[in-house]
Amino acid sequence: MARTLQQAGFETWCVGGAVRDALMGEAHLDWDLATAATPAQVRKLFRRTVPVGIEFGTIGVLDRDNVMHEVTTFRRDVKTDGRHAVVEFGASLDEDLARRDFTINAIAYDPLDHRLHDPFGGQIDLARRVVRAVGDAEARMREDRLRALRAIRFAARFRFEIEPDTWKAIVGSAPFLTRLSPERVKQELEKTMEQVLAPSTAFARWRDSGAFASVVPTLTHVSDETLRAVDALPRPGLAGRPLRKTLRIAALFSEAGGKEAERALRDLRFSNQDIANVSVLVDRWSRFAPSLTPSLAADVLPTDADLRRLAAGIGRMRVAAFVRLAAAHWSAGGGVSPAVVRRLYRRMITIAFREPIELADLAVDGDDLRSAGIATGPALGKILHALLQLVIDEPAANTRDALLGAARELAVPTDPA
Repeated sequence: MARTLQQAGFETWCVGGAVRDALMGEAHLDWDLATAATPAQVRKLFRRTVPVGIEFGTIGVLDRDNVMHEVTTFRRDVKTDGRHAVVEFGASLDEDLARRDFTINAIAYDPLDHRLHDPFGGQIDLARRVVRAVGDAEARMREDRLRALRAIRFAARFRFEIEPDTWKAIVGSAPFLTRLSPERVKQELEKTMEQVLAPSTAFARWRDSGAFASVVPTLTHVSDETLRAVDALPRPGLAGRPLRKTLRIAALFSEAGGKEAERALRDLRFSNQDIANVSVLVDRWSRFAPSLTPSLAADVLPTDADLRRLAAGIGRMRVAAFVRLAAAHWSAGGGVSPAVVRRLYRRMITIAFREPIELADLAVDGDDLRSAGIATGPALGKILHALLQLVIDEPAANTRDALLGAARELAVPTDPA
């Protein structure tokens, strides 16, 4: 692809994250090109192209393996509103690199001559493990407010420091992050969850810079312990492990309470399914953790009846997620030993799936009660819930005869005298 462009007389370089990652010894299949060719010229040179961002000079070119690579014309910014830039073509490679965000992303590589072009010292910053803005840090943040969050993510992902002037510009940019769309903020949250092994360092910087106060006010004062709980949960990203994403998001919002978490996630344009899963889990944590934690900290497991009530309150299908979220918090805050957590998990799973904790588990249903002469109406529902509490306390009572007898007693009107 680069050879085709260069043989046609157009200066062409590999640019972006692939060059950075290759220099760091990390595999990267998403190689993009910057070229002197205009979008129209690129489309003439290649048979299979996609105009992925033609107004910004970007054409997607499919290689023989059907992998798409972005080929972008050298460009310079004419004006920007802090998120979207108006660009013009005809720039030089150095002008193109000068408009990029960080020095580690402003290194170009010639794949034919095998040489690097690094006008802003990106290789030095890679060696020093520093994220530094290209040129004037404040100007780079004004051009695109998303860069503040990207700098934080890169630093956390690679375990780099943020160069002082760049950090100062991030803090100065924080009040203006409200210009970012909720979808972009959500995307950065999710990328941080997926790409960073221990995202507490990133989210602490979101908090300390004022970014959370601007874009997720619910998390303005999120505690270090809660952020460490996020670290204690596995990194999401595997298609077969969707619960990992739910758990990390739930941990991040676990101080907020279910309703507040629901509002924040809705504002960030999360899916209805994500909102429901996370908000319910946060609600259950807020409701049940304060009473559960003290006994476990004393290495005492609650009684089976108490655990059945807990499982019933959490919901059978959410028990495993609840214990994993709780274990992350206990790991972050200390006080509950891993051995006790393992005992709790085993017992809770057994109770949730082998013992009666839901109305559907009862040996009788509404039809049985009506056949026994109990009238349809609100009282019947109350009786069923009373029977459930009975069998939660004593599972052996979950027989048809025992429950019908108990139902008849509950249905007898009490003497007001």
